[in-house]
Amino acid sequence: MMHYRGLTWDHPRGRSALEAAARKSATDDFSIDWDVHTLEGFESAPIEELAERYDLIVLDHPHLGDALAGGSLRPMSELFDADELAAWETDGVGPSFSSYRMDEELWALPLDAATQVSARRADLIAEAPRTWDEVRELSRTAPVALSLAGPHAFLSLCSIIVSLGGEPAASDTGRFVDAEIGERAFDLMRTLADRAPAGADQLNPIAMLDLMTAGDSIAYCPLIYGYVNYSSPALPRRVSFGQAPVAVSGGRIGSTIGGTGIAVSRRTGVAPELLAHIRWLMSPSTQSYFIPTHEGQPSARSAWNNELVDAASGRFYSGTLDTIEQSWVRPRFPGYIPFQSEGSGVIRAAIRSGSTAAELFDALTDLQRAAIAAASARKALS
Repeated sequence: MMHYRGLTWDHPRGRSALEAAARKSATDDFSIDWDVHTLEGFESAPIEELAERYDLIVLDHPHLGDALAGGSLRPMSELFDADELAAWETDGVGPSFSSYRMDEELWALPLDAATQVSARRADLIAEAPRTWDEVRELSRTAPVALSLAGPHAFLSLCSIIVSLGGEPAASDTGRFVDAEIGERAFDLMRTLADRAPAGADQLNPIAMLDLMTAGDSIAYCPLIYGYVNYSSPALPRRVSFGQAPVAVSGGRIGSTIGGTGIAVSRRTGVAPELLAHIRWLMSPSTQSYFIPTHEGQPSARSAWNNELVDAASGRFYSGTLDTIEQSWVRPRFPGYIPFQSEGSGVIRAAIRSGSTAAELFDALTDLQRAAIAAASARKALS
């Protein structure tokens, strides 16, 4: 009997469809058991260590640098032929597929597509702001909060920088960001953080959306990873998800893509039944029907454009499609995940302490250079 162990993250969006699919596919000769870890574990746990214990790993693309440095994953070209990979990629929404491509190989298949979008209680705020200036103005009179817990301070800052025309962490050796754009981005972030309800900076996206649907203490978040589960028309207090803000009308939407991909450990023996199961998960019918009806968030553009799927989601997909199509892909160098985590802590400290933008971006530049240098040293020793 071929028995596989998989690891995903502990939220209905992350586990329900995979668990239901495993039950549907189980036979006397084939089964998959899914374990879960927290959102924080998903965001920071070292993939090379998880690949020693699990056959299938649901991961985020910035982990690839470390995973490849450790030789942890199988490239998808060893498992599937070029035509089927190309067909799935053509139907992938936004840069979901390209975010998992490194060194001319695809290392995971995106089952779930997500990026930072805006979240609004439409019963509290009738019209969503479209520009960052409108968000700043709204924060004077309504409870507006940024997503700043865990790595999200860093991710939110990067998205604001992108909307202002910058490219964060664009160079291995240069500045983290152009000084003028960095100053504008940090000024906006600090203003919104200073005006936010107390304790909002300690909430991860799930906790913030839980709070938004449980009471009225937060009415709007301009950048938060979209969770279709919170936009259901059946909820008494539902969230309306929309496009992330722009700097100027017609400008680029600033958002950092997330989502999840399913990867196969290098140590795993791959049976035909496992490949058939993954093919079924990636199929258009599964993406458009099975995954949405089991609390998942598909990665196929055909599912996002499906009228029935969109209506059942409270227009989550049509409301955020432009944002995910324009979303920014993070660097994926080895050591990026700890750099992202440490950078978030530096940003939160700078907000609290009153540090200048120049001081903050000097610190982020130094962190980035140190992370890249450490990765180079590890590679030289290996």
